[in-house]
Amino acid sequence: MINLAPFHTFGFNSTARNLLYLKDVSSLPSIDEGSYFILGEGSNTVFLEEYQGTILKVALKGMTVKETDEYYQVRIAAGENWHQLVVALLGKGIYGAENLALIPGTVGAAPIQNIGAYGRELADFCYSVEVVDLNSGDSDELLAGDCQFSYRDSLFKREKMKGCLITHVNLRFSKSWQGVTDYGELQQLGRDPSAQQIFDKVVEIRKAKLPDPARFGNAGSFFKNPYLSQSLYADLKQRWPEIPGYPLNSGEVKVPAAWFIDKLGFKGKTVGGIICHQKQPLVLANYHNGQPRELLALARQIKQGVKLEFGVELENEVRLMGASGLIEL
Repeated sequence: MINLAPFHTFGFNSTARNLLYLKDVSSLPSIDEGSYFILGEGSNTVFLEEYQGTILKVALKGMTVKETDEYYQVRIAAGENWHQLVVALLGKGIYGAENLALIPGTVGAAPIQNIGAYGRELADFCYSVEVVDLNSGDSDELLAGDCQFSYRDSLFKREKMKGCLITHVNLRFSKSWQGVTDYGELQQLGRDPSAQQIFDKVVEIRKAKLPDPARFGNAGSFFKNPYLSQSLYADLKQRWPEIPGYPLNSGEVKVPAAWFIDKLGFKGKTVGGIICHQKQPLVLANYHNGQPRELLALARQIKQGVKLEFGVELENEVRLMGASGLIEL
């Protein structure tokens, strides 16, 4: 059995039957068709039990850049680190991903979650995603319009994509760059900041608010920010006038999940060795040798409390792995 503590940022001493490093696309079709789970850096996955299958650790590397008069086209292997990609793009004078600085994980995980932060998300500049079917060995390229990108969601979470591995992501950045600074604390940057200034500010904010997984195991934001109907938001606004809300083109209103959690007094609450972080209640952290059952207990308390008090159903953003696959909270 393989100890998975080094392979997921929560650091639980869970195990798996086997672990394979995927370094070459040509070797993929030979993988056993038994139970397996595709893993990047484990920054959005928590292993709760002894996983009875094989972990496929994506270690594909490489990046190429092509350009036209209007765009930069960047092809990145799935095993590359996302934040290091953002740094490399800045260094090459390719702008557009700076709002997504310091998001943990690999490039291959980015389309699955449609990662986003501070007013931008991957879908804004994703051109296509290359995949390979682990059972047949067939390759395909899905254009962004076919990836069903939405808030922290995509086609790659659907059952029909279960046997597919993302091998490369193709990004396209306009040379006519315009910074996005109308979200949260980025507004402090004033008019027309540079991409480097936006990057620096995002890194500063994230380091101030989020615990370092190297010190306190965590998987970043545990819950998604809920999208509420206008009627529900209006009802909540009557009871809690201070509730924040961000109107969306869909007609819904996005409300920070952290607001609900904080309002119920969960900030700083502990269950065993697991804590709802004092600075960012959206993060649950392993601060003192916590156990999986304690994480589940605290997460379920939060989920149930928000549902009872506000009528809002929180969804976990983190993938929770049991003995035979993903489990529900």
